[in-house]
Amino acid sequence: MNNKIIRCDWANKSQLEQDYHDKEWGVPVHDDKHLFKMLILEGKQAGLSWLTILKKRDALCVAFDDFDPEIIITYDDKKIAELFQKDGVIKNKLKINAVINNAHAYFKICEKFGSLDNYLWSFVDYKTIVNYWDSIEQVPSNTALSDKISNDLKKYGFKFVGSTIIYSLMQSVGMVNDHLISCNFKYKDNN
Repeated sequence: MNNKIIRCDWANKSQLEQDYHDKEWGVPVHDDKHLFKMLILEGKQAGLSWLTILKKRDALCVAFDDFDPEIIITYDDKKIAELFQKDGVIKNKLKINAVINNAHAYFKICEKFGSLDNYLWSFVDYKTIVNYWDSIEQVPSNTALSDKISNDLKKYGFKFVGSTIIYSLMQSVGMVNDHLISCNFKYKDNN
């Protein structure tokens, strides 16, 4: 019997990626604050690698009050100026302003749907979509469903929520299981 652990191809490049793959990626998330945090972190990835975000994640969480939307909506010009001085913050004005903007949009979603969890998971009928990929090349970067969610989020005023970002979010919070079939470490756990 072969007990060798086989992970998804992308999860073997660094310990940070391996830990993220093993403990977080694809695990269903229903906590609103964590969903919001992941939405923001996925948006911060635009133009960068996920490894860059993982390396900066702790510093970003400290700088942005663990992405608590109730705190973020109180950010003013002074706080924004402070963010530009903090180590580990991605010093992109559009991305910083998007965090604040998205915190306000988050409350619009909660008012209409009760929670971000209800809103996001309704797009997948509240259950994980299980895909059957043999290779990393088969895994899409976006889908018709991520297009739909992206467009809907934009109607509520969200920024940095393009279809590719949303598909990454769907993977990270377990709305889709994109672990490769060969990933004996996680594929069956998520089915």
